[in-house]
Amino acid sequence: MNVKDKHGVLAGLKDRQSVSLELGCGNRKQVVAAIGVDQLDHPCVDLVGDVMAVLGHFPDASVDSVHSFHFFEHVADLSTLLKEINRILKKGGWLEVVVPHFSSPYFYSDFTHRVFFGLYSFDYFVAKTLFARKVPKYGEPLAFEVMRVDLVFKSPRPFYIRHVLKGVLGSLFNSCNYMRELYEENFCYLFPCYELRYELRRTDLAS
Repeated sequence: MNVKDKHGVLAGLKDRQSVSLELGCGNRKQVVAAIGVDQLDHPCVDLVGDVMAVLGHFPDASVDSVHSFHFFEHVADLSTLLKEINRILKKGGWLEVVVPHFSSPYFYSDFTHRVFFGLYSFDYFVAKTLFARKVPKYGEPLAFEVMRVDLVFKSPRPFYIRHVLKGVLGSLFNSCNYMRELYEENFCYLFPCYELRYELRRTDLAS
């Protein structure tokens, strides 16, 4: 698949002190210094093309961090994407992912959403997890360690009062991993969560 390199970033990778990518950045990058990747040619996008085609241009262990905000839920083959990110990240590199929580009513409004996410979603891909509940592995674990998972409670404009109340809930349920698990098992449909934020670190070995 063709990749449009609007600013010659691929040729200049070796000259960068740090290489960060923002996948599916859309029309506004959250990480300003990152290389913007999107299938649509917005002004802020640096590399235009299918995400797998774009990542294929990066050598092994050439990227310091990968960021994604409300993009992973649109990806049909999450396993292949994570393997490719694992390949291009340097040891100690970071992956930051923000996605809708499965209880969010807004998740179902967008017909392009393909993947559900909860507290344990990335645990299926890694050897070491944060939580008491263990999940099966469907292949060799990737060399990632889940460092942090946050439940994000908020309401969009103009629901400001709800936003404040949900902030209180967020402080309560994010106080520890036990409370996060308690929330998702027992209260997620009573108090829907808006989104999840994951931080994963690229490790030396998968185990």
